[in-house]
Order: sequence, then structure tokens, then C-alpha cells
Amino acid sequence: MSTRQLAVDRGGSTERIRRDVETLAGPDYTRSDEAIRRYAYTPEYRNTLDYFIRELESLGFECYEDPVGTLVARNRAPGEPVFGVGSHSDSNRNGGKYDGTLGVVTALEVCRLNEELGLGLPLQLVSFLEEEGSGFGQMLLGSRIMAQRVTEEELKESFRAVDDGRSFWEHAEEAGYDPARWRESVHVLDDLYGWIELHIEQARVLQDTEKRIGVVDAIAGYVHADVTVRGRSDHAGATPMNLRLDAGLVAAECMLELERLATAAGRGTVGTVGEISLTPNLINAIPGTARFSLDVRGPDEEAFRGVARDLAAFAEEAARRRGMSAEYRERQTLSPARLDEGIVGALVAAAEESGEPFTRMHSGRRTTP
Repeated sequence: MSTRQLAVDRGGSTERIRRDVETLAGPDYTRSDEAIRRYAYTPEYRNTLDYFIRELESLGFECYEDPVGTLVARNRAPGEPVFGVGSHSDSNRNGGKYDGTLGVVTALEVCRLNEELGLGLPLQLVSFLEEEGSGFGQMLLGSRIMAQRVTEEELKESFRAVDDGRSFWEHAEEAGYDPARWRESVHVLDDLYGWIELHIEQARVLQDTEKRIGVVDAIAGYVHADVTVRGRSDHAGATPMNLRLDAGLVAAECMLELERLATAAGRGTVGTVGEISLTPNLINAIPGTARFSLDVRGPDEEAFRGVARDLAAFAEEAARRRGMSAEYRERQTLSPARLDEGIVGALVAAAEESGEPFTRMHSGRRTTP
């Protein structure tokens, strides 16, 4: 296959990307003046979609939203093969201006360059709904709906808004969508023959190794779970150490064991306790209950699931030794995904040609079906 050198005005392209990012960090696009905060069915999220729609329609793209609100724009008629680009434009509750948004903005820039340079590439841009889970506590919700990895009962009953407790279904209908047709979302994928998504690094691998580019060849799967330890709450001053049932001590043991298990598992496995709560949470009271979250990820399914399973068993045994009990409950899990070697190879070749330092790596979270 022959290729030709493209004369891209990198300075001009960079400036347009910067302008888009800064505009979408403005007050019309976030619910907070301290961070980027936008999620499904809020006015700020609607403004964000409308911004992309205006820009894409000016390039001749046909724009529409699937039955629950994922934005799709394409420059080919339905039924014609297209290459996918995009990401998500929602944020977490205290997000930065680049997370997710940069992927949609750079996809928009690809669409602009495609028109300006007369490349004639068949493109489909997608901005997935509610990837961060800020609105309904469910990560990857738009792409899971599209991939048919949810149930109607979950959409109607289980998935509820963080702000007011109402169902996803009710909010979608109130925003003018038709969630009863959610199964039709899968047809957004019908014509895709490939997908590339740009994302900022959310760790320190590139920064600490002084690399500019990371070419992702696998997307980590994960287990999200909670462990609840039940002991007995007593007065901190009047209860001798040998008569205590301190749930906090079991939680502390588990956190150290998680570090040991994840390190021993290797193969890119990581484990994190990001939430912990003690009850009654008073300075002069022994914790009677301790709850902590569990986030175990990695590109090797056997390794990261093994860590979660072993941690659950350890928590039960550590609690039993101290006369207490522990319960493990899974919130959500997704399998890892190996990426297409043809596309990965093309990205590696492009990175080599750029002259910028780069590395192959796996992504720490899954963002697309």
C-alpha cells in the first residue's frame, strides 16, 4: 500500500486543539468552578455535545445521538465502512480538562484535517455517554449499553442517579431520549472496521520514563468490590487492648495484604484501596465496622482475579482470627482486552517516524467496548 507525506500545519492544529479544550473548560461546560464536572443529562453536558455537533456539522458530518445519548457523527452514509475515532466528554466529579475530552477534541481535529487535506477518509466520531460513572455510579455505561452488556432491569431499577436517586431510565426519558430502544445502540458499531482513541496518561509511566507517547496494546480488566468488617464498638479509653474487636485493624491488615498480593502477582497487576469508612468514626470510639473498597486491575485476567479472590479469603480469615467477621461483595467487573495488532503496529510505525520517544504499554482502565 502506498503512502504519501502529509503537510500538516502542526502549529495551527495544536492551537485549534488548545482552543477546543479551553472552551470546554469554561463555565458553560462544567458544574463546578473548581474542576471539570459534567455528566449525563445535565445542561453542561448538553452544551458540550452541542459544541461538538456544531463543529462537526460545519465539516459536513451527519450527527445523531443513539437512544440514550451517545453522540455519533459520520461522513459516510449508513452501511458504508467507517473508521472510528473518539472517546468520552463526561468527567468525574472533580475532573481535569483533558480527561476524555482531549480524545474527542483530537478526533474532531482528525475530521477537520481529513477535510482540509482532501484525504477522503471514511470516519465515524463517537463520544460515549457516561463513561466515568459520575451521574449514575456506573463506569463505562454508554459503551456497555452499546455493547449490550447491561439489562433492561438495571437501566430501569438498579442504575440510579447519584444526585437524586431516580433511575437512569427516568432521567433518560426526561432528557428527551427513548431508553426503551436501548438495544438499537449496538448498530452504531455495525460499520466500524477499526478504532483509535487518544487519551492522556493517568499514571506516571510515560512521565517517569521520559516518553512522549504510549502505544496501548492491551486494556486492563478490573474488579471493583467492597469488604465490610464487623467487630464491636467500645469506648477507646475504657476498653483494654486484649478485649477489643477493632474492625479497623482487620482493614489495615487487608490493605497491606493487597499490596503484597498485587506485587507478587506481577504481570501488570495493581491493587488499590481508594475508599475507607469507619463506624462510628469518632476519635474516642473503637471502630465497630470498617468498610473499604477494592480496585484490582491488570491485563492478565487470571492474575488480577486471583488477587481479588485471595484478598477476600484473607479478609475472612483475618477477621475470624480476631473474633470478627468480614464480607466481600463485588460491585462490577470487566475482562481485559487485547488490541488489534494491525492497528497497534501502524501506531508504532507512526510513533517511530515521529522521532518522539515512545513505548508500548497497557492501559490502566477500559473505556470502549
